[in-house]
Amino acid sequence: MPTTAPTANALADVTASDSTLRRFLHGLPGVDAVGLEARAASLGTRSIKTTAKAYAIDLAISMVDLTTLEGADTPGKVRALGAKAVLPDPTDRTAPATAAVCVYPDMVAVAKQAVAGSGVKVASVATAFPAGRAALEVKLADVRDAVAAGADEVDMVIDRGAFLAGKYLKVYDEIVAVKEACGGAARLKVIFETGELSTYDNIRRASWLGMLAGADFIKTSTGKVAVNATPANTLLMLEAVRDFRAQTGVQVGVKPAGGIRTSKDAIKFLVLVNETVGEDWLDNHWFRFGASSLLNDLLMQRQKLATGRYSGPDYVTVD
Repeated sequence: MPTTAPTANALADVTASDSTLRRFLHGLPGVDAVGLEARAASLGTRSIKTTAKAYAIDLAISMVDLTTLEGADTPGKVRALGAKAVLPDPTDRTAPATAAVCVYPDMVAVAKQAVAGSGVKVASVATAFPAGRAALEVKLADVRDAVAAGADEVDMVIDRGAFLAGKYLKVYDEIVAVKEACGGAARLKVIFETGELSTYDNIRRASWLGMLAGADFIKTSTGKVAVNATPANTLLMLEAVRDFRAQTGVQVGVKPAGGIRTSKDAIKFLVLVNETVGEDWLDNHWFRFGASSLLNDLLMQRQKLATGRYSGPDYVTVD
C-alpha cells in the first residue's frame, strides 16, 4: 500500500497557505484499513532463527529510549535510569547500551551527567507534554530550557485539537518554530498521539505534515493514553517515511512508543521495519522504541538465549 505524492518540486509549495496544505494532505490516498491491519498482522507472524533472534534482541536494546515521565521522578531515579541505559546488564558487559534516556526538561541536566562519556543520548519531552495545551511561547520556552540543559533530542507533542479542527498550517508553523528553538543542537521527534487522531487517514496526514515541517523523527504516542503504538499505525508511518524519502531524498526516523513491553513485541516491530523500509532504518539513528519495561524483558530473553534458562525476578532492576 504505497503512499503516492506529488514530486519533490511540488512539495516546496504545499505549505504556502492553509488551503494548499489542506489540499495536499487531503489529496493523499485514503488508507485501506483492512489491508493495512492484515499486512501488519501477517508480518507479525514471521518466525526467525535463534541466531537472528539474538541479533534482533541486541538491536532492539540499542534502539530503546529508556523512559521515565512521572510526576514522582527524582534525581536519584533518573541517575539510576542513566546508569542502566549505559550498562543495562552489569553481569554481562557485552549487552549494548540503549540509544537514549527520555526525561522531563527539569531532569535533563541530571540525566546528562549520569550518561556522560557513554554515547547514550538524552531526550527530553517538551511543548507542554503530554497534552500540548499551552501557548506557543510557553512551549518554546520548554524546548529552550531542555536544549540549554544539554538535551540531544526533543520529543514534542503536536496540538491535536488544532489538527483535528483542520488547522493544519497552525500545527505546521508550531513544529517549524520548535525545530528552530532546537537550534541545530537537538534532533526533533514529533509525537502525534495516534490514539487520539481517530483514523488511519489522519495518521497518514499527520506523518506528512510532521515531515514537511522538518521532523527528524515521527513518533506514535506519549504513552499516556489508552491506545499507543500498534503494528498497524507504525506500519503506516513507516510507509510514509519511505515515500517521503522517495519524493524528497530526506530520511526521517520512526519511534513507536507505549505498549511495547516484550521481546516478542519488539521483534515484530523490527520485522515491520525490515520489510517496509529496509536496512537503512535498522539503526538507532533512524528507529527507536519509547519504553520503560521493554528493556527488562529484552535482557531476560537475552540471558535465556545465552544460558538456556531464565533468571530469577531479581536479575533485572525494577524501574
